Amino acid sequence: MAAGTVGVAGVAGAAGVAGAAVAGWSGVARGADGALGGVDLAVVPTRERKVALTFDCGGGDQGVDEVLGVLGAWGVAAAFFMTGQFASVHGDAARRIARAYPVGNHSMTHPAFPGLTREQRVVEVRSAAEAVERAVGRPPVRLFRFPYGEVDRECIADVNAEGYTCVRWTVDTLGWKGAGGGSTTDRVVGRVLDALVPGAVVLMHVGRTSSADPSTVDATALPHLIRAVSGRGYGFLSLDGLPGSRGGVA
Repeated sequence: MAAGTVGVAGVAGAAGVAGAAVAGWSGVARGADGALGGVDLAVVPTRERKVALTFDCGGGDQGVDEVLGVLGAWGVAAAFFMTGQFASVHGDAARRIARAYPVGNHSMTHPAFPGLTREQRVVEVRSAAEAVERAVGRPPVRLFRFPYGEVDRECIADVNAEGYTCVRWTVDTLGWKGAGGGSTTDRVVGRVLDALVPGAVVLMHVGRTSSADPSTVDATALPHLIRAVSGRGYGFLSLDGLPGSRGGVA
């Protein structure tokens, strides 16, 4: 999931793009709508020992019920990034997610944004927002995650201009590789524990890997991950408190 050199807001030790700037809120510009400008946020600037669990919804919905059940049973905050296609095809799952958690924008069709024109990027963002609103009854929160993590400064500027704060991740669990790709519960948990810092953003996925590999490793690993992170003295935070996420300055 390579990307160009862009600004990444976070704290020291954040995973992100090579050569990226690291800053707290005071170092990040905001638009008139409160969106954080010019950065793809890899770590939430906080001194609290809390992490953000985030789930991308871009393929199937096979792990949705398990993920929601675990999050609810543990009372853990989380955020979901949903494509417009997912919302359109899996409307019931989208509504179940949105009833309990903030839903961000993950584009309409999950293309690599650097290969698009500005007009195509705008269509992807706006079409996704419309599809999510049709499915769940309200627009997504003003948070955007780039498909594949592929991004450059122009992509960030275009998404910021649509009123969104861009959110990356500190650690990808790689659960999306599936059991056939060598992903296991232990590896998911280990990757996250190795990357733990206050404000870490964890990337997970809700769908199966493929029709040939029906595993939903992230969903299976989730209760073990929550237990392990809690055991390190960390709690969980929601991204809907980020500046600009609700369309205004938090």
